[in-house]
Amino acid sequence: MLNIIGAIISGLIIGILARFFYPGAVDMGWIATILLGVGGSLVAGLLTSRGQRDFHRAGCLASIIGAIVLIFLGRILGIG
Repeated sequence: MLNIIGAIISGLIIGILARFFYPGAVDMGWIATILLGVGGSLVAGLLTSRGQRDFHRAGCLASIIGAIVLIFLGRILGIG
């Protein structure tokens, strides 16, 4: 249970930082910000694991970069 709460809190912090560093306005609510941060961590963890069997969440900087990439892809696809 604490792992889920930790993921939500870190996702919120990562999402807020990604929205801050992304150029231009990013209009989304708190839930979307949390999902963005958690998704950014998963994307960065997937890319940094390089196909290995053991998957770990990425570090803070890699998670922020992953979340910024998700914002960019969302804008290209017209989501949000």
